[in-house]
Amino acid sequence: MTLAEMNFKLPALFPASAELFLLTMACAILLIDLFVKDRERMLTFVLSLFTLVVCAALTVGFSLDGGGAPIQTFSGMFVSDLFGAFLKLALYITVCVVLFYSRTYMLERAPKAKGEFYALVLFATLGMMVMISANHFLVVYLGLEILSLSLYAMVALQRDSVRATEAAMKYFILGALASGLLLYGMSMIYGATGSLDIARVADALKNPSVLGDAGNLLAQSGLTNTMHDAAVAANAAADGNKLVLVLGLVFLVAGLAFKLGVVPFHMWIPDVYHGAPTGVTLFIGSAPKLAAFAIVMRLLVGGLSSLAGDWQQMLIILAVLSMAVGNLAAIAQTNLKRMLAYSTISHMGFMLLGLVSAVGAGVDDASLKAYSASMFYVITYVITSAGAFGMILLLSRSGFESEELNDFKGLNKRSPWFAAIMMMLMFSMAGIPFFVGFFAKFAVLRAVVEAGQIWLAIVAIVFSLIGAFYYLRVIKLMYFDAPEDTTPILVPNEIRFLMSLNGLAVAFFGLFPQTLMTMCFMTLKLSL
Repeated sequence: MTLAEMNFKLPALFPASAELFLLTMACAILLIDLFVKDRERMLTFVLSLFTLVVCAALTVGFSLDGGGAPIQTFSGMFVSDLFGAFLKLALYITVCVVLFYSRTYMLERAPKAKGEFYALVLFATLGMMVMISANHFLVVYLGLEILSLSLYAMVALQRDSVRATEAAMKYFILGALASGLLLYGMSMIYGATGSLDIARVADALKNPSVLGDAGNLLAQSGLTNTMHDAAVAANAAADGNKLVLVLGLVFLVAGLAFKLGVVPFHMWIPDVYHGAPTGVTLFIGSAPKLAAFAIVMRLLVGGLSSLAGDWQQMLIILAVLSMAVGNLAAIAQTNLKRMLAYSTISHMGFMLLGLVSAVGAGVDDASLKAYSASMFYVITYVITSAGAFGMILLLSRSGFESEELNDFKGLNKRSPWFAAIMMMLMFSMAGIPFFVGFFAKFAVLRAVVEAGQIWLAIVAIVFSLIGAFYYLRVIKLMYFDAPEDTTPILVPNEIRFLMSLNGLAVAFFGLFPQTLMTMCFMTLKLSL
């Protein structure tokens, strides 16, 4: 039988050209690395950066050629739009920064896995790209598993470290549980709507009669005797399917909450951040947040907006608990990586407020402002988080991990410039004017207030004030305490330049936030 007789149509591959190129290069780099004799793995490093640059060019090129209109391929399971393209560009930049920051550190800490680190980073990036462009529940799960399996292996790269191995096992077990919750939720949604296509699920939920189709089929089968019985069966089926939908939504939100790392699904974050090599922690604490935000938007806003009244309440609880637990627990930490882990929990809770404040408004300018506020918050948090973990890597050296708060004592005396950069990063995370973190928090709070949820804005402000303590504590240690270590800080010029650029970006977007805010708003407006 020929392809024509089977009526088989090849999907358009160009919308997914960046993903296909990355997959090809990741496999090639993994094989090429087997023959690289250079202990520094310079060829592997350069090829990884080259791959990301080409992916960025392909993403931008296709977005410009497409005119910004969403384009679907692979039977509608993959979508290419400006929202996805913008997040992918942010992802490429973040991963490039991660590779630069962590290169020297990983060569020293995981000498037996030099090449594997680059390959795993690229495969994880592929998973995130698939998640960002997913237009089908199974494609979301596929991308999520590609990312998760890569991260499990990355956490355990430091094979002789008991702490890293323990963290990898905890992450794997809890991640498998979260994946099971996500799959179970998807199966219940499929049972209620008859589809896993995000657009079809959204259409089914907007048409309540679809939920009663089971009763109609029952009537047509002859198992009911009267039209009255058929109507009763249809109504019963609709009510039953509604219950199944809500239960599926609960499991779905639980799985997404784990990937975001919000309370009460946050147990893995402190241990994994602390146990993983800092280069891996830098990656986990930055890039995956972009993909997690993308699937929340695709699934909840794009597919399940008709159930907004249900997931609104869930997200409010998750947001408040995350801000409370994250900020209060961070105060007690003496390890900077664990402190930033709890800080991540609180920031993800804050990000959810933007999604909550747009619920029920539909896709109008008010809701778009709220969604774009959350998007702006995620992107700026990734920039700041990358700089903070990069500073820990910068101060670490062979045989010494600079991850305790006391390691930052007197940093101003050792290097005034790096102390100034760290100060800007901490001010931004604390939400101090006029750094980008302040405007990110302000944009989210404004959306919450405009939605009429004044009490929620007050709670968020109170916990932000509490959280400012542990950020300002780092600044106090750098500027007012005597250094415990007077070892000179020797940093390659390219890392010094990149770290300076990272810190200045936080200040620049704080002074001129409107450009990035407008870009977030327009990409969402042209995509949703």
